[in-house]
Amino acid sequence: MYENKKILALIPARSGSKGVPNKNIKLIAGKPLLFWTVEAAKKCAWLDKIIVSTDDPKIATLAKQAGAEVPFLRPKELSSDSARMIDVLLHAIDWFEKHGENYDLLLLLQPTSPLRSSEDIKNAIMEMSYRSAKAIISVCPTEHPPYWSNVLPPDHSLKHFIDQAVIRNRQELPEYYRLNGAIYLSDVEYLKKNSGFWGDATFAYIMPVERSVDIDSEIDFKLAEILLKEKEKE
Repeated sequence: MYENKKILALIPARSGSKGVPNKNIKLIAGKPLLFWTVEAAKKCAWLDKIIVSTDDPKIATLAKQAGAEVPFLRPKELSSDSARMIDVLLHAIDWFEKHGENYDLLLLLQPTSPLRSSEDIKNAIMEMSYRSAKAIISVCPTEHPPYWSNVLPPDHSLKHFIDQAVIRNRQELPEYYRLNGAIYLSDVEYLKKNSGFWGDATFAYIMPVERSVDIDSEIDFKLAEILLKEKEKE
């Protein structure tokens, strides 16, 4: 609980993955990927309940071993590649409300962001209070300015690829940010009203690039493992 608001932390971990097979339970730096997020959440005393939403009994067992709760198995219709995350979240909120448990804030922590720390979670919660926000979404600086990117025509010509008027030293360009997938925090009623985290009262929590790896491919997985091993040595 933070400032008299009950917080439900939800970690989604369905079975199946195309980019990295079984990535939610694949070992990374000596632990199943899921464990890193559960452990970071457990270090934040403000979280009233930490659950894993999964359709897989094996993942459920590992989640419990890590210290999370698995009060239900996610319905099949919410476990496909096409299932929307908002429906997964609303399903969990509805399940708890039907069982007499109501929460003020919902915190979505995707296991594919294992470098996110407990301090990031705490800072995001404090940022929400400081900004008088209804939702917080984590971002990080972009690795490359968007001015240097464009689509290619069929013949791969670079004739109009970059606007020559904006080519300058990187230090002269404005800072751009991207979503990093690590933290999504929202007032529950705001989440319901907007069918998601986005709205006029949504603000950013800025994280450093080195804690913003979002695993979607084998290259991401290898990079995250290197950084996690370095982190463990600290």
